[in-house]
Amino acid sequence: MSIESLAAEAAAHWNGRITRLIRNRENAVFEVALPQGRAALRLHRQGYQDDAAIRSELWWCAALAAKNVAVPAALPSGDGSLLVKLSNGRNASVIDWVEGDALGESGKPFPQPLPEVLARHFALGRLIADFHLATDGLVLPAEFTRPQWDIDGLTGEAPFWGRFWDHPVATREQAEVLREARNFLRDNLRKHAAAGGDFGLIHADVLRENVLVNKDSLSLIDFDDSGFGFRLYDLGTVLSQNLYEPAYTEIRDALIAGYSQLRPASVQMVEVFTLARTCASVGWTMPRLAPEDPVNKSHLARAVMWARKVMA
Repeated sequence: MSIESLAAEAAAHWNGRITRLIRNRENAVFEVALPQGRAALRLHRQGYQDDAAIRSELWWCAALAAKNVAVPAALPSGDGSLLVKLSNGRNASVIDWVEGDALGESGKPFPQPLPEVLARHFALGRLIADFHLATDGLVLPAEFTRPQWDIDGLTGEAPFWGRFWDHPVATREQAEVLREARNFLRDNLRKHAAAGGDFGLIHADVLRENVLVNKDSLSLIDFDDSGFGFRLYDLGTVLSQNLYEPAYTEIRDALIAGYSQLRPASVQMVEVFTLARTCASVGWTMPRLAPEDPVNKSHLARAVMWARKVMA
């Protein structure tokens, strides 16, 4: 069955009609016309999150939206379910449509003037803090389950996204730096945890493509990788895409300043979590990309560059 046919099958559960494919990467995302208006339909990738984890994600986003946090809420299907199992076993869900354009594109400089870039990152820091704070006020259902982005989830023997220090494309020198980075991260994350480092539900994938800008407001989408982790990992993820920006320091400071309006954050620990994200991204490539894919080399080079800086 084609992805379009599968989407049409899914849309029927919401009495909707597919209008266009938005992207077909790990999840396939379509714009769908519902009786009440536009929405986004997701065909969840198989074998990544189980049904309970997806339902937990949908519950969390609905709860945040009810608290006026700028995230899309899940919409119930015709029978009231938030998650529908399709004929081929794939899961589908529908969420509110969020107006706006992506904050940016990975690997491309921001086209906006620097003051606008800094204002948006200040607002993004504030939004991240806002959803962390709102999450802490929720009582999670007993069946709530999401992945663990804890110390072992980032640097254990089987990290959630893979053993980044064993990347088959890494040179001997790069592998050695990544092994050192793993040990460095474990030591620093343990100290952070022992000092009461903030831990709870996080988005875990706050990339430019997952932040939508609509005039002066920002929204956060795609909670597919969300789970339990250190809160500053969300800031580190943002910065992982900005390490080659000439204004990196100003962007970092604006992001942290926005976050610090509601939650504490230190530059030193945010940059440690930026290293954690660049390493996790190396692990992410291993089961997903062919060895010759240039993203392998670029992710390795970025992680090694940042490891040398942070560990210096």
